[in-house]
Amino acid sequence: MILDVLAIAAHPDDVELTCGGTLLKMAQRGYSTGILDLTAGEMGSRGTPETRAKEAATAAKILKVKWRGSLGVPDSDVQPSRQHKVRLATVIRKLRPKTVILPYWEARHPDHYHASTLGYEGCFLAGLKQLPIKAAPFRPFKILYSTAYATVRPTFVVDITEQYEQRRKAILAYASQFRPNKGESSIGYRKSRVFLAIDRLEDQMNMLARQYGELIGVKYGEPFLQKELLKVDDVVKLEVRSI
Repeated sequence: MILDVLAIAAHPDDVELTCGGTLLKMAQRGYSTGILDLTAGEMGSRGTPETRAKEAATAAKILKVKWRGSLGVPDSDVQPSRQHKVRLATVIRKLRPKTVILPYWEARHPDHYHASTLGYEGCFLAGLKQLPIKAAPFRPFKILYSTAYATVRPTFVVDITEQYEQRRKAILAYASQFRPNKGESSIGYRKSRVFLAIDRLEDQMNMLARQYGELIGVKYGEPFLQKELLKVDDVVKLEVRSI
């Protein structure tokens, strides 16, 4: 299968939270899209790998992705090791995506920023002719970075207003994470209650989508960065008002 867009992230649900609306929008425009989860999320406080795999399959259908896979990297130990990079390069050569979406290169969770490095270096490695793996050498044309931080100024924002509700359904498909059973919203330790950051994550992502949407004059948006400059041919047709 040849993909137009491949989103790579550390854990199941990471893609849905950061760029799910964009993946759906690209699928609706006729592009072939895919998701590669580096881990099965087995170190998460909630849910089993089997449950999360089923939830990921449901979310993929909602977002209309053509392909979803897992690289099998140990959760909480995502590293840009040679072994992982070669395995990722093999997937890149197989799927040959024109555009790859990676996590932003700075994050609180080590898996997330290591996923960014692993993704970039795996894409680079896939283009080396002498790499001893099957399939012809290939490198994506464009690498984008999705961000989940309100303090990061993006290169551009994608309008996902029409895709927002479906994106929300895809996020909530992870019932083990965002719709826990009564009494599971916190972890008991003696008489104290330690609340999980994930309890507010879906709300935070929705607020972030609203914030970035407002910045481009729409209701909801997803922010992205790229490290190279954008090329513009027509300065008269640029969108978003300045004043």
